[in-house]
Amino acid sequence: MTTGVHRLFNHPALRRTLVRLRVPLFIALGFVLIWYANRDWFLPALAVSLFGEAIQLWCFASLQKNQVLAANGPYALVRNPMYLGRYFLLLGMLMLIGNGWLLAAFTVVYYFYMINRVRREEALLAPTFGEAYASYCAAVPRYLPRLTPHSGGRIAFFDWETFVRNHGPRNLAQVAAFYALAAYFAFVRT
Repeated sequence: MTTGVHRLFNHPALRRTLVRLRVPLFIALGFVLIWYANRDWFLPALAVSLFGEAIQLWCFASLQKNQVLAANGPYALVRNPMYLGRYFLLLGMLMLIGNGWLLAAFTVVYYFYMINRVRREEALLAPTFGEAYASYCAAVPRYLPRLTPHSGGRIAFFDWETFVRNHGPRNLAQVAAFYALAAYFAFVRT
């Protein structure tokens, strides 16, 4: 059964369609989540999203995509921190609805998305960075973070120029606007 699911997540036409529609779909989903925001779930949702957003912003400041092998910041602990951060950011947003079944379904779907996306990325990164990438993969886990940085990486790493180039400020502003609207709909609107 999982073979069919993996095939679906790697279907070229479906992937192209979802990439083209990702912005309008995300905006529509955002409006639904804001409209139905549950005040009892607001603070836990915000906390989970802020945890994920912090990871994403740290990634934005540490990743020079396809130029330098990312091995500092969160990448010193885990090979795919961006996907972990995005998971928690979106999980928090979905928590606004207050439906455990939705959260469970999202977790399963995100698992298959992440597994397949990472496989495709690793296939591109291996020839790009060669032996350095193979050594990095041997030292740093794919999904579950290490407790200490690998020997070649620094945790205390945040490059402002890279952060701005990777649209970190815009991402932070979008998350802040989303939660400001969600707060209004959860607490002010009657």
